[in-house]
Amino acid sequence: MKKTASVKKATVAPKKAAVGVEKAAPVKAVAVKPPKSESRTALVRRARRINRELAEVYPYAHPELDFDNPFQLIVATVLSAQTTDLRVNQTTPVLFAKYPTPEDLAAANPEVVEEILRPCGFFRAKTRSVIGLSKALVENHGGEVPGRLEDLVKLPGVGRKTAFVVLGNAFGRPGITVDTHFQRLVRRWQWTEETDPDKIEAAVGALFPKSDWTDLSHHVIWHGRRICHARKPACGACPIAPLCPAYGEGETDPEKAKKLLKYEKGGFPGQRLKPPPAYLDAGGKPAPPLGAG
Repeated sequence: MKKTASVKKATVAPKKAAVGVEKAAPVKAVAVKPPKSESRTALVRRARRINRELAEVYPYAHPELDFDNPFQLIVATVLSAQTTDLRVNQTTPVLFAKYPTPEDLAAANPEVVEEILRPCGFFRAKTRSVIGLSKALVENHGGEVPGRLEDLVKLPGVGRKTAFVVLGNAFGRPGITVDTHFQRLVRRWQWTEETDPDKIEAAVGALFPKSDWTDLSHHVIWHGRRICHARKPACGACPIAPLCPAYGEGETDPEKAKKLLKYEKGGFPGQRLKPPPAYLDAGGKPAPPLGAG
């Protein structure tokens, strides 16, 4: 006899296409937990639908590090380890004003760089990485950031995650950025049971066309930062609750869940001091500079 999937009712807030919407009447939806025997075809369809839904919620999703060129992006991405993008964005203006090129940073006094990077945490290790990668760019790549994965991962402090951020956002070459948010969400959604970042990258990449990879990364990471938090996800305010096997792990009451929302969906600015026009046009707010109240 064929088993039917169990369902549970959930009250969720409707999805929003722009950040300016603060309040909307909750609607009833049904969250279906996919059976263990979910077919490959069903998984692909569900995964792609989640991405389409998130694309409507976050039409302005973008990398949340401020940068004007590939060099600034690779340095900022290295600095973002174990700290927030906002903290990096508040710190890098001083760094790039003093050391605008790889040649400048390669020749920098480490003690001066350490003081600039102190707010980012782990500033000594990060100083060694950014000076080291700058020297490698000058010595091996003519002072230019390479556009190939195999070259990027050889640079000090640069792994696959950082390389794909640079490739996707500075060179327009598709890549999946497997950060902590991405790992958490794709496992909650049962897209994969893998725990190794490289295996997660391969498993999730196989569910989507390569052309979707970079935007998919933005959608998932934005959702993880704003709604699907690590400790207490805002399930009752989640626009993809009907598609989520993990619905109910967090707060399901819509009003209580709304209080858990972060960044602009909670009325706060995003992570960038210089966000792109699409973000501002959608109602997003620039982040405050370092030291602002």
